[in-house]
Amino acid sequence: MTSDVQSRKLIRQEYGALFDVLSKILFDADPAGINFASNTDEYDPEVETILPRLKDASNEADVRQIIHEEFCRWFDAETAGPVDAYVDIAAKFWTEWQRYARLEMKNGCQRDEY
Repeated sequence: MTSDVQSRKLIRQEYGALFDVLSKILFDADPAGINFASNTDEYDPEVETILPRLKDASNEADVRQIIHEEFCRWFDAETAGPVDAYVDIAAKFWTEWQRYARLEMKNGCQRDEY
């Protein structure tokens, strides 16, 4: 197993279904133009690096900045586009992150319950 696959597996274990929800948000929005309909895991590497950083976010603007920074890192600034292109994605991520945090606080969030 490669280190990338191992790392992704650990992140999936830590965050459970939230990983898949965020990956689907990115796949549906397709900010990098890499959605070819059958490659539904195409944004998993980005989610793998975005998710651990969400702990530091205080609001949607922070989430938008995190997502944009990671897209610039994974692709390039031109492909990533302007930070404002991530407003809708950040809103969805923030909503899901808040839901996850509430569940975790409420009952230790069974990873499969999310």
